Amino acid sequence: MLEILKETIVDSLKILPFLFSAYLIIEYIGHKSSDKLAVGLRKFGVVGGALAGSFPQCGFSVAASNLYTNKVISVGTLIAVFISTSDEALPILLSNPGNLNTIMGLIVIKIILGIIAGFIADYYLKVFFKTQKIELENNDALNIPHFHNCKNGIVKSAFNHTVNIFFFIAITMFIMNFAIEIIGQENLSRVLLADNVMQPGLAALIGFIPNCSSSIIITQLYLAGNISFGSAVAGLSTGAGVGIIVLFKVNKNYKENFKIMLYIFFISTLAGSLIQLLM
Repeated sequence: MLEILKETIVDSLKILPFLFSAYLIIEYIGHKSSDKLAVGLRKFGVVGGALAGSFPQCGFSVAASNLYTNKVISVGTLIAVFISTSDEALPILLSNPGNLNTIMGLIVIKIILGIIAGFIADYYLKVFFKTQKIELENNDALNIPHFHNCKNGIVKSAFNHTVNIFFFIAITMFIMNFAIEIIGQENLSRVLLADNVMQPGLAALIGFIPNCSSSIIITQLYLAGNISFGSAVAGLSTGAGVGIIVLFKVNKNYKENFKIMLYIFFISTLAGSLIQLLM
């Protein structure tokens, strides 16, 4: 137990400087452009939603839920944001050197997947979603929250975010190391359906956990080699952070919300399975 704890602490501390650097960059860009990107979410529809959602923070999924409920963006744009959002996955990958190709591949795939899923939802599944009329001129409905507290400054904000996520990572790594030690790598692989076509579906279900822990778990499992890249894509495509919670809070049409979740699960699982078979 002590050996596992020591190993976890050492491995976690190694990524700490890289994690802080990643969040410092993200906070800086967020202060400069988050509001503009959120407005682009309204103006450029599905494509704008997929691009805005790819920025590594949960604010855009929250904004999208509010904008959709207020009939400012389409269901396709909302879905594009949810699918392209990776929550904490990108900072974690950035904190582990040597993952540039993985990061670029993940971003591109999720943007493309978000655009395709969004267009299909808007133009071919209108009956399924009972598409609402978008009120593009409704400025009162354009309720875009501020994603950053400028009073704290980017350094303090980045530090706070780093500390919070660092502990999540450390706990996740400890649980994984402990599970491998107790259960064994082979048995753990069976639990995670290693080399099984069903694994992307399992990852997609994990992705629906409505906070940053899901993206951390999926990313750590992928980095440890316990799930495939296709499964990581599936899990991170359903992991919209707190966006799902906000959607259920502001949109009282729960049947509609569950339809959106079901559609995202189907698209994410299908895409993850295809990637797993091809790679």
